[in-house]
Amino acid sequence: MKEIKAFIRPNMLGTVLDALHEHPNFPGITVTTVRGFGRVVGRDQQELAGFGKKEMAKLECIVDDDMATDVAEVIRDNASTGRPGDGKITITALETVIRIRTGESGSSALA
Repeated sequence: MKEIKAFIRPNMLGTVLDALHEHPNFPGITVTTVRGFGRVVGRDQQELAGFGKKEMAKLECIVDDDMATDVAEVIRDNASTGRPGDGKITITALETVIRIRTGESGSSALA
């Protein structure tokens, strides 16, 4: 199983969620609004002194190994504007997932 986290522009959230909703067997997603900042290549220290925190949408989901690449591609294809600040996607291996209500673990806990 893999955990996918994506940080995307808030205005792209609806498009990404619509595309994920259409993906076959997609188990679900959690969305939060987060604030932060990143390094901006090509700017000197004086320009960086005045920058503020940027609001982003954070998407988190857990999928089977064979879905991870497809889901990441759906997110990227639908979140990309081609401009700096489009965001990042991370994919992390998970040891196990346990459904609290039933005690099921592994892939059966995802559906």
